[in-house]
Amino acid sequence: MQHTPGSFASRLARPDFDIVSAHPEAAWLRQVAAARDWASVRGYVDGLPPGTNRSFAVGILAEVRGTEEWMRQILAATPDDVLALTVLGAREVKIGWEIRTAASAKHVSRKQFEGLHAHLRLAEQALIRATALDPTFDAAWAERLTTAKGLQLGQAEARRRYDRLAAVHPHHITGQGRLLQQLCPKWSGSWEAAHAFARECLTHAPEGSLSGGMVAEVHMEHWVSLNARERQEYLRRPDVHAELVEAAERSTLSPYFRPDYQWVTVQGYFAAMFSLIGDHQRAAACFRSLNNLAAEYPWVELDGVNAADSYIRHRNAALSKG
Repeated sequence: MQHTPGSFASRLARPDFDIVSAHPEAAWLRQVAAARDWASVRGYVDGLPPGTNRSFAVGILAEVRGTEEWMRQILAATPDDVLALTVLGAREVKIGWEIRTAASAKHVSRKQFEGLHAHLRLAEQALIRATALDPTFDAAWAERLTTAKGLQLGQAEARRRYDRLAAVHPHHITGQGRLLQQLCPKWSGSWEAAHAFARECLTHAPEGSLSGGMVAEVHMEHWVSLNARERQEYLRRPDVHAELVEAAERSTLSPYFRPDYQWVTVQGYFAAMFSLIGDHQRAAACFRSLNNLAAEYPWVELDGVNAADSYIRHRNAALSKG
Protein backbone atom coordinates (compact mmCIF):
# COMPACT_ATOMS: atom_id res chain seq x y z
CA MET A 1 0.00 0.00 0.00
CA GLN A 2 1.36 3.40 -0.98
CA HIS A 3 1.09 6.56 1.12
CA THR A 4 1.44 10.16 0.10
CA PRO A 5 4.43 11.93 1.70
CA GLY A 6 2.10 13.78 4.05
CA SER A 7 0.29 10.70 5.30
CA PHE A 8 3.62 8.90 5.70
CA ALA A 9 4.90 11.75 7.86
CA SER A 10 1.85 11.67 10.08
CA ARG A 11 2.37 7.95 10.75
CA LEU A 12 5.98 8.23 11.85
CA ALA A 13 6.81 7.57 15.48
CA ARG A 14 8.80 9.85 17.72
CA PRO A 15 12.51 9.94 16.88
CA ASP A 16 14.80 7.32 18.35
CA PHE A 17 17.70 8.95 20.22
CA ASP A 18 19.21 5.69 21.54
CA ILE A 19 22.68 5.21 20.06
CA VAL A 20 22.15 1.45 20.34
CA SER A 21 19.54 1.62 17.57
CA ALA A 22 22.15 2.93 15.14
CA HIS A 23 25.09 0.99 16.58
CA PRO A 24 23.95 -2.15 18.47
CA GLU A 25 27.50 -2.86 19.67
CA ALA A 26 27.10 0.04 22.10
CA ALA A 27 24.78 -2.08 24.26
CA TRP A 28 27.35 -4.87 24.48
CA LEU A 29 30.13 -2.42 25.33
CA ARG A 30 28.04 -0.98 28.16
CA GLN A 31 27.36 -4.46 29.50
CA VAL A 32 30.99 -5.59 29.53
CA ALA A 33 32.06 -2.28 31.06
CA ALA A 34 29.48 -2.63 33.81
CA ALA A 35 30.73 -6.18 34.40
CA ARG A 36 34.36 -4.93 34.39
CA ASP A 37 35.27 -7.50 31.77
CA TRP A 38 38.55 -5.98 30.58
CA ALA A 39 39.53 -8.97 28.43
CA SER A 40 36.38 -8.54 26.33
CA VAL A 41 36.86 -4.77 26.04
CA ARG A 42 40.50 -5.20 25.09
CA GLY A 43 39.70 -7.91 22.55
CA TYR A 44 36.99 -5.80 20.92
CA VAL A 45 39.06 -2.62 20.58
CA ASP A 46 42.20 -4.46 19.46
CA GLY A 47 40.14 -6.30 16.86
CA LEU A 48 38.72 -3.19 15.18
CA PRO A 49 39.83 -2.80 11.55
CA PRO A 50 42.63 -0.30 10.83
CA GLY A 51 41.26 3.22 10.39
CA THR A 52 38.25 2.69 12.66
CA ASN A 53 37.29 5.69 14.78
CA ARG A 54 38.07 4.20 18.19
CA SER A 55 36.64 7.29 19.91
CA PHE A 56 33.24 5.64 19.58
CA ALA A 57 34.16 2.69 21.78
CA VAL A 58 36.11 4.87 24.22
CA GLY A 59 33.18 7.25 24.49
CA ILE A 60 30.73 4.47 25.30
CA LEU A 61 33.05 3.09 27.97
CA ALA A 62 33.54 6.55 29.47
CA GLU A 63 29.78 6.94 29.97
CA VAL A 64 29.64 4.03 32.43
CA ARG A 65 29.77 5.30 36.00
CA GLY A 66 32.63 3.93 38.07
CA THR A 67 34.80 3.25 35.03
CA GLU A 68 37.42 5.64 36.39
CA GLU A 69 37.92 3.46 39.48
CA TRP A 70 38.16 0.33 37.34
CA MET A 71 40.73 1.93 35.02
CA ARG A 72 42.89 3.00 37.95
CA GLN A 73 42.92 -0.60 39.18
CA ILE A 74 44.03 -1.81 35.75
CA LEU A 75 46.72 0.87 35.53
CA ALA A 76 48.03 0.01 38.99
CA ALA A 77 48.90 -3.40 37.57
CA THR A 78 49.81 -2.33 34.02
CA PRO A 79 50.82 1.38 34.01
CA ASP A 80 51.56 1.42 30.26
CA ASP A 81 48.14 0.23 29.09
CA VAL A 82 47.31 2.84 26.44
CA LEU A 83 43.65 1.89 26.15
CA ALA A 84 43.12 2.06 29.92
CA LEU A 85 44.89 5.44 30.05
CA THR A 86 42.64 6.73 27.25
CA VAL A 87 39.43 5.46 28.80
CA LEU A 88 40.44 6.95 32.16
CA GLY A 89 41.16 10.28 30.47
CA ALA A 90 37.84 10.21 28.61
CA ARG A 91 36.00 9.38 31.82
CA GLU A 92 37.65 12.28 33.67
CA VAL A 93 36.63 14.58 30.80
CA LYS A 94 33.07 13.30 31.06
CA ILE A 95 32.93 13.88 34.82
CA GLY A 96 34.39 17.35 34.46
CA TRP A 97 31.91 18.40 31.81
CA GLU A 98 29.00 17.05 33.86
CA ILE A 99 30.12 19.38 36.67
CA ARG A 100 30.40 22.33 34.29
CA THR A 101 27.14 21.49 32.44
CA ALA A 102 26.39 22.62 28.88
CA ALA A 103 25.32 26.10 30.01
CA SER A 104 26.94 29.17 28.48
CA ALA A 105 30.01 30.37 30.36
CA LYS A 106 28.19 33.29 31.98
CA HIS A 107 25.85 30.82 33.69
CA VAL A 108 28.62 28.55 35.00
CA SER A 109 29.79 29.21 38.55
CA ARG A 110 33.40 29.53 39.66
CA LYS A 111 33.04 26.31 41.63
CA GLN A 112 31.80 24.50 38.54
CA PHE A 113 34.75 25.75 36.49
CA GLU A 114 37.14 24.65 39.22
CA GLY A 115 35.60 21.17 39.18
CA LEU A 116 35.85 21.00 35.40
CA HIS A 117 39.49 22.07 35.36
CA ALA A 118 40.46 19.67 38.15
CA HIS A 119 39.13 16.69 36.20
CA LEU A 120 40.56 17.94 32.90
CA ARG A 121 44.01 18.17 34.47
CA LEU A 122 43.68 14.56 35.64
CA ALA A 123 42.59 13.62 32.14
CA GLU A 124 45.57 15.42 30.62
CA GLN A 125 47.99 13.41 32.75
CA ALA A 126 46.56 10.12 31.53
CA LEU A 127 46.18 11.21 27.91
CA ILE A 128 49.66 12.71 27.59
CA ARG A 129 51.07 9.41 28.78
CA ALA A 130 48.83 7.50 26.33
CA THR A 131 49.94 9.51 23.30
CA ALA A 132 53.59 9.30 24.39
CA LEU A 133 53.36 5.53 24.60
CA ASP A 134 51.43 5.19 21.34
CA PRO A 135 51.33 8.32 19.13
CA THR A 136 49.02 6.48 16.69
CA PHE A 137 46.16 5.96 19.16
CA ASP A 138 43.48 8.18 17.63
CA ALA A 139 41.03 8.23 20.55
CA ALA A 140 43.66 9.64 22.92
CA TRP A 141 44.45 12.55 20.58
CA ALA A 142 40.73 13.21 20.13
CA GLU A 143 40.27 13.44 23.90
CA ARG A 144 43.23 15.80 24.10
CA LEU A 145 41.35 18.16 21.80
CA THR A 146 38.61 18.39 24.41
CA THR A 147 41.05 18.97 27.25
CA ALA A 148 42.80 21.66 25.20
CA LYS A 149 39.51 23.46 24.76
CA GLY A 150 38.38 23.12 28.36
CA LEU A 151 41.75 24.18 29.78
CA GLN A 152 41.90 27.09 27.31
CA LEU A 153 45.28 26.09 25.90
CA GLY A 154 44.66 28.15 22.77
CA GLN A 155 44.05 27.72 19.06
CA ALA A 156 47.65 26.86 18.14
CA GLU A 157 47.88 24.03 20.66
CA ALA A 158 44.51 22.64 19.61
CA ARG A 159 45.58 22.68 15.98
CA ARG A 160 48.87 20.98 16.88
CA ARG A 161 46.99 18.18 18.57
CA TYR A 162 44.61 17.83 15.66
CA ASP A 163 47.51 17.66 13.20
CA ARG A 164 49.04 14.83 15.23
CA LEU A 165 45.71 13.01 15.04
CA ALA A 166 45.25 13.71 11.32
CA ALA A 167 48.72 12.37 10.60
CA VAL A 168 47.56 8.88 11.62
CA HIS A 169 43.80 9.20 10.93
CA PRO A 170 43.26 11.89 8.27
CA HIS A 171 39.45 12.08 8.34
CA HIS A 172 38.68 11.46 12.01
CA ILE A 173 35.16 12.82 12.36
CA THR A 174 35.31 13.01 16.17
CA GLY A 175 38.54 14.98 16.11
CA GLN A 176 37.29 17.23 13.31
CA GLY A 177 34.13 18.06 15.24
CA ARG A 178 36.11 18.91 18.36
CA LEU A 179 38.56 21.17 16.57
CA LEU A 180 35.69 22.87 14.75
CA GLN A 181 34.14 23.80 18.09
CA GLN A 182 37.48 25.20 19.25
CA LEU A 183 37.71 27.34 16.12
CA CYS A 184 34.31 28.97 16.66
CA PRO A 185 34.14 32.45 18.26
CA LYS A 186 32.56 31.07 21.46
CA TRP A 187 35.93 29.38 22.15
CA SER A 188 38.03 32.41 21.12
CA GLY A 189 38.18 31.45 17.44
CA SER A 190 36.64 33.19 14.43
CA TRP A 191 34.04 32.39 11.81
CA GLU A 192 36.69 32.72 9.12
CA ALA A 193 38.83 30.04 10.75
CA ALA A 194 35.87 27.75 11.48
CA HIS A 195 34.48 27.92 7.94
CA ALA A 196 37.94 27.47 6.42
CA PHE A 197 38.53 24.33 8.49
CA ALA A 198 35.12 22.89 7.55
CA ARG A 199 35.97 23.49 3.91
CA GLU A 200 39.34 21.82 4.42
CA CYS A 201 37.65 18.75 5.89
CA LEU A 202 35.32 18.51 2.89
CA THR A 203 37.85 19.01 0.12
CA HIS A 204 40.52 16.70 1.53
CA ALA A 205 38.16 13.79 2.25
CA PRO A 206 37.20 11.02 -0.18
CA GLU A 207 33.70 11.17 -1.60
CA GLY A 208 31.14 9.62 0.71
CA SER A 209 33.08 10.61 3.83
CA LEU A 210 31.36 12.02 6.91
CA SER A 211 33.88 14.88 6.91
CA GLY A 212 31.59 16.94 4.68
CA GLY A 213 29.31 17.22 7.69
CA MET A 214 31.65 19.83 9.15
CA VAL A 215 30.22 22.26 6.58
CA ALA A 216 26.69 21.71 7.86
CA GLU A 217 27.80 21.93 11.48
CA VAL A 218 29.67 25.21 11.06
CA HIS A 219 26.70 26.77 9.27
CA MET A 220 24.44 25.64 12.10
CA GLU A 221 26.83 27.09 14.69
CA HIS A 222 27.01 30.37 12.77
CA TRP A 223 23.23 30.55 12.36
CA VAL A 224 22.61 29.87 16.07
CA SER A 225 24.92 32.75 17.02
CA LEU A 226 22.81 35.34 15.15
CA ASN A 227 19.75 37.34 16.16
CA ALA A 228 16.35 36.68 14.59
CA ARG A 229 16.72 39.14 11.70
CA GLU A 230 20.27 38.05 10.94
CA ARG A 231 19.21 34.41 10.94
CA GLN A 232 16.69 35.01 8.17
CA GLU A 233 19.27 36.88 6.10
CA TYR A 234 21.80 34.10 6.62
CA LEU A 235 19.41 31.42 5.37
CA ARG A 236 18.66 33.44 2.24
CA ARG A 237 22.32 33.61 1.21
CA PRO A 238 22.88 31.66 -2.05
CA ASP A 239 26.46 30.81 -1.06
CA VAL A 240 25.29 29.13 2.16
CA HIS A 241 22.82 26.97 0.25
CA ALA A 242 25.38 26.14 -2.44
CA GLU A 243 28.00 25.10 0.13
CA LEU A 244 25.51 22.84 1.90
CA VAL A 245 24.41 21.20 -1.36
CA GLU A 246 28.00 20.54 -2.39
CA ALA A 247 28.91 19.15 1.02
CA ALA A 248 25.86 16.89 1.28
CA GLU A 249 26.27 15.53 -2.24
CA ARG A 250 29.91 14.69 -1.50
CA SER A 251 29.05 13.24 1.90
CA THR A 252 25.84 11.63 3.21
CA LEU A 253 23.85 12.10 -0.03
CA SER A 254 26.66 10.66 -2.16
CA PRO A 255 26.13 7.21 -3.73
CA TYR A 256 29.49 6.29 -2.14
CA PHE A 257 28.30 7.05 1.39
CA ARG A 258 28.27 4.20 3.90
CA PRO A 259 26.99 4.80 7.46
CA ASP A 260 29.77 4.99 10.04
CA TYR A 261 30.06 6.13 13.65
CA GLN A 262 28.43 9.58 14.04
CA TRP A 263 26.58 9.35 10.74
CA VAL A 264 23.26 10.02 12.48
CA THR A 265 24.56 13.31 13.87
CA VAL A 266 26.03 14.38 10.53
CA GLN A 267 22.90 13.50 8.58
CA GLY A 268 20.88 15.35 11.20
CA TYR A 269 22.88 18.53 10.65
CA PHE A 270 22.22 18.35 6.92
CA ALA A 271 18.52 17.63 7.50
CA ALA A 272 18.21 20.58 9.86
CA MET A 273 20.04 23.07 7.64
CA PHE A 274 18.13 22.09 4.49
CA SER A 275 14.88 22.33 6.49
CA LEU A 276 15.72 25.82 7.73
CA ILE A 277 16.66 26.99 4.24
CA GLY A 278 13.49 25.50 2.75
CA ASP A 279 15.20 22.90 0.57
CA HIS A 280 12.54 20.33 1.42
CA GLN A 281 13.61 17.83 -1.23
CA ARG A 282 17.10 17.41 0.19
CA ALA A 283 15.84 17.62 3.78
CA ALA A 284 13.39 14.81 3.00
CA ALA A 285 16.20 12.70 1.52
CA CYS A 286 18.17 13.14 4.75
CA PHE A 287 15.18 12.24 6.93
CA ARG A 288 14.39 9.16 4.86
CA SER A 289 17.99 8.05 5.23
CA LEU A 290 17.76 8.51 9.00
CA ASN A 291 14.61 6.36 9.18
CA ASN A 292 13.64 7.97 12.49
CA LEU A 293 17.12 7.75 14.07
CA ALA A 294 18.29 10.92 15.80
CA ALA A 295 21.01 12.46 17.95
CA GLU A 296 20.44 15.31 20.41
CA TYR A 297 22.44 17.70 18.23
CA PRO A 298 21.50 19.64 16.22
CA TRP A 299 17.82 19.33 17.21
CA VAL A 300 18.32 20.67 20.73
CA GLU A 301 19.56 23.93 19.15
CA LEU A 302 16.38 24.62 17.16
CA ASP A 303 12.99 26.16 17.85
CA GLY A 304 13.22 26.61 21.62
CA VAL A 305 11.49 23.25 22.19
CA ASN A 306 12.84 19.84 23.12
CA ALA A 307 14.90 17.93 20.59
CA ALA A 308 12.23 15.35 19.80
CA ASP A 309 9.53 17.93 19.04
CA SER A 310 11.96 19.91 16.91
CA TYR A 311 12.89 16.81 14.93
CA ILE A 312 9.24 15.90 14.38
CA ARG A 313 8.27 19.37 13.20
CA HIS A 314 11.06 19.60 10.65
CA ARG A 315 10.75 15.99 9.56
CA ASN A 316 7.01 16.19 8.94
CA ALA A 317 7.35 19.46 7.01
CA ALA A 318 10.12 18.03 4.84
CA LEU A 319 8.34 14.78 4.07
CA SER A 320 5.05 16.52 3.28
CA LYS A 321 6.69 19.00 0.89
CA GLY A 322 9.69 17.11 -0.42
